[in-house]
Amino acid sequence: MSPLTMSTTATESATVAQVAAEIRTRQRFVLTCHVRPDGDAIGSELAMAYALRHLGKQVRVVNRDAAPPPLTVFPGVGDIEIAPQVDDPGDAVIVMEAGSLDRTGVGGLDRGFVINIDHHIGNSLYGAVNWFDVSAAACGEMVFTLIQELGIPLSVEIATHVYIAILTDTGSFHYSSISPRTFEICKLCVEAGVDPPAVARSIFDSNNLGRLKLFGALLNDMELDESGRLATLMVDETLVTANAGTYEDTEGLINLPLTVKEIQAVVFFKEHGPDDWRVSMRSKGNIDINAVAKEFGGGGHKNASGCSATGRLADLKKTFREKILEQIDKAR
Repeated sequence: MSPLTMSTTATESATVAQVAAEIRTRQRFVLTCHVRPDGDAIGSELAMAYALRHLGKQVRVVNRDAAPPPLTVFPGVGDIEIAPQVDDPGDAVIVMEAGSLDRTGVGGLDRGFVINIDHHIGNSLYGAVNWFDVSAAACGEMVFTLIQELGIPLSVEIATHVYIAILTDTGSFHYSSISPRTFEICKLCVEAGVDPPAVARSIFDSNNLGRLKLFGALLNDMELDESGRLATLMVDETLVTANAGTYEDTEGLINLPLTVKEIQAVVFFKEHGPDDWRVSMRSKGNIDINAVAKEFGGGGHKNASGCSATGRLADLKKTFREKILEQIDKAR
């Protein structure tokens, strides 16, 4: 594997070397990520799993929630254990993309030696070793760097999951976190055997009819603020059932309104229980919706963030609209 030409800071290089050293001295690993995993979380932990197994390590990947359906066709996804608890954390626990240990939804991890790898603003640095790089476009970029540090060849399985992580977490290369390093890593993944059109088709062109109908219903009920700059979407169990879909079928829907030139941001409310909502937000350019997510204990990136909120939907819509529009105005 040829090394990247992009430079890293001395501090980051030392941290990467420390993570690699801890991995080399341990044999049994548990890998996990945040609840409701996305492509970056799944891609990062599976790329790491394949890399560790190349070194002869014993690896379990344990998540609280299953991978999104479009990812189930990729290698290793079917081997992920879905469980709320681990009784044996092994010699080390590697946590991907989780701002706190609770964010994994998996109990028992705190009994292990925790290596925390993340690129989201607001990480609580809860690990025995913490590698935090907000400049990374995806956690998959960090995993790629670690794999290089460990001297592991870039197999097609590893490259596929690194590519999935980057493709999905950059919004198909839409978000501002992208750097020359992002494309250089993708170049090496393609050289290792990744087929970008095939990966994209599997992820983005594998809809079922229920998903398509649900998309139509949600977009039909989409609300715009008076200026037409902010779109609001909402889904609950009633709407999902009426369209023979699932909550997983709404994955990626939030990005569609942003294809309209005038729409600068989107907020998407998903019902989790009575007056309990999961709130996802997306934006364009310099509009910092992560600032809004942080006010509610959430986080993410400047253009892609989320949080939880409780209360009447009408009140929450008003609150989030005001706060997001404030960020839109600031970005002018």
